[in-house]
Amino acid sequence: MKKIGLFGFVLAFATAVKANPACTTLCPLVLGASLGVARKLGVKDEVVGVLFGALLAVAGYWLIRFFEKRNWTFKGRNFLLMLLSLASVGFIYVNTLEYKPMLHWHLLYIDSFLLATLCGALAHIGGVHLYAWMKEKNGGHAHFPFEKVLVPILCDALVCYIFWGTSLCDCQEVFILN
Repeated sequence: MKKIGLFGFVLAFATAVKANPACTTLCPLVLGASLGVARKLGVKDEVVGVLFGALLAVAGYWLIRFFEKRNWTFKGRNFLLMLLSLASVGFIYVNTLEYKPMLHWHLLYIDSFLLATLCGALAHIGGVHLYAWMKEKNGGHAHFPFEKVLVPILCDALVCYIFWGTSLCDCQEVFILN
């Protein structure tokens, strides 16, 4: 009975909240929390890297939005802010990971976690642009509720499946320089 009374008391003082379908607070928190949980559950580092890249892309969009609210504009602003956000992946190599480059597809000589992070960020950015294109083709309206959130998440999930379900990153270490 006390719980119902407490709920009623809190409900009495509740005020209207503006809904933001862009999910600017909840999605990064869920992504950030999932990183630690995934590593404890034994999920491959590449999948964690994809989620980390998506989180960095969302942080880049936050930074762009912050600059837009203050009306700070300059040439190449959005690209530079997104690049700055994605470059912060380097901080994870300071204490957490060791940079071990491997040869991927006989073409790229890069660390698997860094490659997955970049692919995750590109997938999220591509999902945002795909949603904008789909909305434009539909006369400026979304096809269904929360499409703005679901399309980038589905793009991230596809890249996670590629890194987890395939042997895409089962690469050998190659020492190019001795």
